Amino acid sequence: MSTTEQLDDIDIAILRALQEDARLTTRQLAAKVHRSPTPVFERLRRLESQGYIKRYVALLDADKLGKGFVVFCQVKLRQINREIARDFVERIQSMAEVTECYNVSGSFDFLLKVYARSMRDYQEFVLNKLGAFESLGSVESSFVMLEAKNIPSVPL
Repeated sequence: MSTTEQLDDIDIAILRALQEDARLTTRQLAAKVHRSPTPVFERLRRLESQGYIKRYVALLDADKLGKGFVVFCQVKLRQINREIARDFVERIQSMAEVTECYNVSGSFDFLLKVYARSMRDYQEFVLNKLGAFESLGSVESSFVMLEAKNIPSVPL
């Protein structure tokens, strides 16, 4: 049984509405899903407590903040085991430039999404931060030229 089977149409409608605008008040959310505020508030708390809603965030404009140089960085480690992978992930989690990190299959071990101010800043990141990993094998970088689609939501 998948976790979405536990959700009814109203729950799905609440989640969809929140993915579009997490700042909706309970009253506004209730109006969007055609229900009264009290039951919507109770459903919202249940969705939060059951982990369907992880957290609420504001989406920022990286260009306006001077961090619009976006790079997808594929990392191959020289060797990998549970301890090396755990160490890599723990150290990556403390690096502010890295906003996403995935352990992937294929030619590389990890895929990172990195925000930087410029090519020079990214170079410093690669040399001084990634380069500090003893287990680092190789890095392949793909520079974003155009963000054609970025919908930070889960299809429901």
